[in-house]
Amino acid sequence: MDLKRLFKSWLLIALGVLIASHIFAGIHYTDTSSLIVAVFLLSLCNIFLKPLLMVFALPFIILSFGLGIWLINALLFLLVGNLVEGFAVDSFGYALAGALVVSLTGAAASLFFGKNKVQVSASFSGGRGLSPRSSKSSQANSHSRKPLKDDDVIDI
Repeated sequence: MDLKRLFKSWLLIALGVLIASHIFAGIHYTDTSSLIVAVFLLSLCNIFLKPLLMVFALPFIILSFGLGIWLINALLFLLVGNLVEGFAVDSFGYALAGALVVSLTGAAASLFFGKNKVQVSASFSGGRGLSPRSSKSSQANSHSRKPLKDDDVIDI
């Protein structure tokens, strides 16, 4: 992981923890330095501890259709709340809520600022009844499009 991605990840986690602490009364911090330490420790847990926990919990993650990842995130959130002086998570329920907010913050940032947007492109060939254009315009534009074959797949 390069430093730029690590810094972006750290900022998203910081924004998510900040939002969660303002939404839920059970997630609170005393000063900015404890928040920074908590976010730093949470990002380190996401880098080093979370993959290890995911390997061990893989059957549960598969059986729960991915909800096990949310539980792992909540456990890490609760762990950080217990380790950092000045940052507190009162219960596992608040840890679940905080982990959800942090995940949704990252998902929203990826949706708005991410480079991996889904693009759907399809081309239709004349003569199959799929083309919205007339056969004259299909023939005129036949040099710019290749016709679909039976084994062609529409890329998504």
